[in-house]
Amino acid sequence: MTEMLKGTLEGIVLAILSMRAAYGYEITAWLRDQGFADIAEGTVYALLVRIEQRGFVDVEKVPSEKGPPRKVYSLNAQGREYLEEFWRTWSFLSDRLSQLNQGDK
Repeated sequence: MTEMLKGTLEGIVLAILSMRAAYGYEITAWLRDQGFADIAEGTVYALLVRIEQRGFVDVEKVPSEKGPPRKVYSLNAQGREYLEEFWRTWSFLSDRLSQLNQGDK
């Protein structure tokens, strides 16, 4: 499960950001609420750095009541294009896996 999740986590985070802007802890909390309990906060932060470097998100520093400003991430046009490609790939793989699974029955 962990290895499969690593391959899809980037798309999952981009999908979250397509719904609304969020900061790292909010994303981690949402993932945990959705049943992804084993995801470490550090994993999400490292992924956010990567998608920022790849130009998929815009970042705004927002003052925080506790400590330094928060980096709030929002999906930009390049990120939306990448997310669309992710969903196309996901659909292709999902269809093929379903066909394989039906073959077992």
